Amino acid sequence: MRAMQLIATDAPLEMREIDRPTPAAGEVLVKVETCGLNFGDTLIIKGTYQEKPPLPATLGMELAGTVAAVGEGVTDLTAGTRIASYSGFGGLGEYVCIPAAICVPIPDEMTAVDAAAFLIAYGTSHVGLDYKAHLKPGERLLVLGASGGVGLTAVELGKLMGAEVIACARGKEKLEICRQMGADHLVDSETDDIREVVKGLGGADVVYDPVGGDQFKAALRAANPEARLLPLGFASGEVPQIPANIVLVKNISVIGFYWGGYAKLNPKVLTDSFKVLFDWYAAGKLKPHVSHVMPLAQANEALDLLRSRKATGKVVVEVQK
Repeated sequence: MRAMQLIATDAPLEMREIDRPTPAAGEVLVKVETCGLNFGDTLIIKGTYQEKPPLPATLGMELAGTVAAVGEGVTDLTAGTRIASYSGFGGLGEYVCIPAAICVPIPDEMTAVDAAAFLIAYGTSHVGLDYKAHLKPGERLLVLGASGGVGLTAVELGKLMGAEVIACARGKEKLEICRQMGADHLVDSETDDIREVVKGLGGADVVYDPVGGDQFKAALRAANPEARLLPLGFASGEVPQIPANIVLVKNISVIGFYWGGYAKLNPKVLTDSFKVLFDWYAAGKLKPHVSHVMPLAQANEALDLLRSRKATGKVVVEVQK
C-alpha cells in the first residue's frame, strides 16, 4: 500500500510503499478514501504537537472510508460499512487499522469528501460551544480565525444555535465566505481594531479562539462581564498569558478545551455530539465548506495551504477511490 509518511521532523512527507496492516482485536482495517487535513498535522511535522509519534509515521488525523476487515471481538461494524474516524494518525495511507470504538458510521447521503471534513471541525465547534461554553440563543459569539476549518464551523453552528455571530478573519475574500455561512458582523483582522469593533457591537459573550496571540488579548478586553473564552489552539504561534486581574474584575471564565482528549476522558461527549451533528446534516442544516480537494501525491502542497492560511474551511486529500 502507498502512504505519505513523515520520515524526519520538520521535513516534507514522502510517498512510501509499506505493508498493509492486519487488524488486532477490537480494531478494523479501513480502506481509506479521503483524509481531512488539520492544523495539528502541521504541528506534528514541526515536532511541536502534544503527541509525538515514532518515525516514520503516516499522518492524517481524520478520514473516511470503508471497513475492509474486522478484528476479533468487533461486532458492531462489518466489512463494507462506510465510516469516518478521528484516528489521530494514518489517514494519508491507503489502508489503516484503527479501534472500532472511534469509527462512526456515516449517513448514506454523506459524500466521502464531506465525511472527511466533518468530525473534527464540526465536532470541535459543537462540543466547544454547547458542552463547554453553554452558548445560549441571543448571545453574541466572537469567532477568531473564522475562515479556517474549525472557525467556519463555529460561525455556522453559532448561527444555527441562535447566537449573533461576529466573524474575525483576514481579508475581504475570507470574510465574504464567513458572511455566506451566516455571520452577522465581519471584522478584518488585518485592518480593524478587534477590541474597538467588538465593543462597538456590544461586546462578546462567548469567544471561540483557535488563534491566540494578540487576537486573544483583544478579545479578552472586548468580552462582556461573565463571558466565556475558549482557547482551543494557537495558530498565531503565540500562547497568550492570561491577565488574572481582567478575568477577576469581569467575572470571566477562560475554559480550557482539547476536543481530542474526550476520546479517552469521556467518549460519550463526542458520540452524543456526533448524533446531533449527523441529524443536522441529514436535515440539510449543515454543509461542510471544503476549499480544496487534492490527490495523495500532493499532500505536501495541501499542507502548505494550511501553513500559509490560503485555505478557507477544510482541505481534503483524496487517498483512493
